[in-house]
Amino acid sequence: MGSSVETLEFQAETRQLLRLVIHSIYSNKDIFLRELISNASDALDKLRLESLTNSSLPETDTADLHISLEVDSDARTLTVRDNGIGMTRDDLVELVGTIAKSGTAGLLEKIKESKDGAAAESLIGQFGVGFYSAFMVADKVTLRTRRVGTDAGTQWDSDGEGTYDLQAVDGLAVGTSVTLHLKPADSEDGLADYLSPAKIRQVVKQYSDFIRWPIRMATERTDSEGETTRDVDTLNSMKALWARPRTEVTEAEYTEFYQQISHDWLAPAETIHMRAEGTFEYEALLFIPSQAPFDLFSRETKRGVQLYVKRVFIMDDCEALMPNYLRFVKGVVDAHDLSLNVSREILQHDRQISGVRRRLVKKVLGAIKTMQSNDAERYATVWSQFGRALKEGLLEDADNTKALLELVSAASTHDPEKTTTLRQYVERMKDGQDTIYYLTGETRAMVENSPHMEAFAAKGYEVLILTDPVDEVWVDQVPAFDGHTLQSIAKGQVDLGESTDGDQSTDAEKTQREQDFAALLPWLTNALSEQVKEVRLSSRLTTSAACIVGDAHDVTPTLEKMYRAMGQQLPTVKRILELNPTHPLITGLRTQHDANPDDAALPEIAELVYGSALLAEGGDLPDPARFTRLLTNRLTGAL
Repeated sequence: MGSSVETLEFQAETRQLLRLVIHSIYSNKDIFLRELISNASDALDKLRLESLTNSSLPETDTADLHISLEVDSDARTLTVRDNGIGMTRDDLVELVGTIAKSGTAGLLEKIKESKDGAAAESLIGQFGVGFYSAFMVADKVTLRTRRVGTDAGTQWDSDGEGTYDLQAVDGLAVGTSVTLHLKPADSEDGLADYLSPAKIRQVVKQYSDFIRWPIRMATERTDSEGETTRDVDTLNSMKALWARPRTEVTEAEYTEFYQQISHDWLAPAETIHMRAEGTFEYEALLFIPSQAPFDLFSRETKRGVQLYVKRVFIMDDCEALMPNYLRFVKGVVDAHDLSLNVSREILQHDRQISGVRRRLVKKVLGAIKTMQSNDAERYATVWSQFGRALKEGLLEDADNTKALLELVSAASTHDPEKTTTLRQYVERMKDGQDTIYYLTGETRAMVENSPHMEAFAAKGYEVLILTDPVDEVWVDQVPAFDGHTLQSIAKGQVDLGESTDGDQSTDAEKTQREQDFAALLPWLTNALSEQVKEVRLSSRLTTSAACIVGDAHDVTPTLEKMYRAMGQQLPTVKRILELNPTHPLITGLRTQHDANPDDAALPEIAELVYGSALLAEGGDLPDPARFTRLLTNRLTGAL
C-alpha cells in the first residue's frame, strides 16, 4: 500500500442517478458483465493503438492481450481483469468517479416524469453509466489499475451508496481489475448465481462472443479417477466474420455462422457482406434464407437483425434496422458509434440508424434483383418462400415501390407452370395495349375458370393470376408499373377493341343489341335491386351467360371478407351484373320478357342467373336453400 485512503463523496444528483441505475433502470442484470468486458476490450484496443503510434511509450508486451474472469467462491467475488492501457488516478476520477459530466439534473427530471421503465432506460442509455451496472449484482466494487508508462497504481472502492475511496497502490501490473463482491443469488429479483462457471459462460457467449480479444477463465475439472485439474479456457469465439474482408471468409464459414444465429439447418440463399465508412461507420453481414420459417406470418414473429456495438452484443431483433416486410432477413449489424446502453426507443428515432436502415434495405432488394437477373432458379426459390412478405412492402415502403415492383413475380395465363415478372409481361404486351390486366382469386384454377377471363382468352390477352391475400390490397395501392396502369378484369368497363371507327357493322350490331335489351335491363335492375346496382350487357363474356363485376374503385368481395374476418365491418357494396347478349339463356329470357313481362317465373329466373354468376366467381350465395329450391323447381319443370 502507498498513501492513506482518501474518501470522496458523489454529488447529490449523481447519488440519485446511481440509485436509479442500481435499483430500477436495468431489467436484465446479466448486462453488467457485458459492460465490464466491453470496458476491458476498449482498454486493450487503446494499448494496442498506443504501442503502434507512441514512440515514447516504454516497451510494452502486446503479444498476449486478453481479458480474464476470476471466481473466488469462498470470498464471493468475481473479478474482470485486463492487461490493457490502464488508468492514472486522474483518469480514474474522470472516467469512473463521475457518472455524467453535464445535464444530470435535467436527466433526473425527465426520469422522474417518466412512469415507464423502458422510457427511463432509454434516457439513461444516453449517459455513460455502464460501469455502475456492477452495483446491481454487487454490494461493493473494487477497481485497481495502473496505466502503462507509469509506476503508481490506484485503487478505487465503493459500495455505491454515497462515497468512494481512493488510494495509491504499489506493485500493480499494467492494466485494470474490477472485483465485484457479489450479492446472494435471488431469482425473484433477477439475480443469478454469477459465481457459477456455467452462468458466466452463458452470459459471455450471449453478449461478448465476438469480442476480438480472448476472454479466459480458469476451470476445475475432475476426471474419472477423482483427480482434479485446473485448465484455462477461452470462453469466446472471437470470430466476428463481419469484421473480416469478404475475400478472407469461406462459404462454409458464412453458412456455419448463419446457421448459428438463425437456428436453420439449410444454407442461406444469399449472403450480403458490407462495410460503411464515413460519419457513421458500421459493418453488416446479412443473410436471405432458403426457406421461410413456419411463423413468418404470425403476429408474434420477431423481426430485425442482431445489433452489436464494436463487437459487443446489444440486442436481438433490432426492428429499427429492418422493415417488417423484410422480417425474414437474418444477420448482424455492428455499429461503431453507438452507446452500449442504446435502447430500442432511441434507435427508432435516431437519424443515423434510419440512414443505415435505408442502405440495408437497398442492399437486400438489390441482391434479390441481381439474383433475378443472374440466377433465375435461386430467385424463384426465394420468391416462392418470401414473395408474399415482399409484396407487403408495396403497402409500407413508398420509397422502394419501384424496386419492389421490379421483383414482383406472378402466375399468368402466358404459361401454366412458370411465373412472370411485370417487366416480362410488359415486353409481351400486344400492339396498342397500354394496360396490365390481372384477376385476383383464391386459387389459380378458380381464376382461370372465371367467366371474366373469357374474352381475354379469346383475344389472346395475357392476364396475371394473383392468389395471395396481400394481392387484393397492393394492386389498388400501386397506380402503375413503368407507365402502364394495372387493371382488374373484374372491375369497370372492358374495351378489348371490339369495334373500330371503320367497322360500322359492329357498331350497328352493338346499337341493335342495346335496343333489343332496352326493356329487359331496367326490369332486371329493379328485380335484383337488393343484390346489384345495375344490370348491363357485357363485352367480356363469350361462353358464360353472366358475370358479376365491380366499379373501378369498389372493394373486391375477397378483400371485403378479409376485413370482416379482422372484425372491421364495411358497408355492403352492390356490384354490377353483366349479361352475355349472345347466350341462349339470356336471349330466351329477353324473348320471354318481351312476350309477357308479368310472367311470375321471370323474377325466379333472374335470381338463378345472378346466383349462378355469383357461384362462378367463387362467391357465397346469400340464401343457398332458396337458390337450390328455385333451381330444383326449374329443372323439374324442364323434364
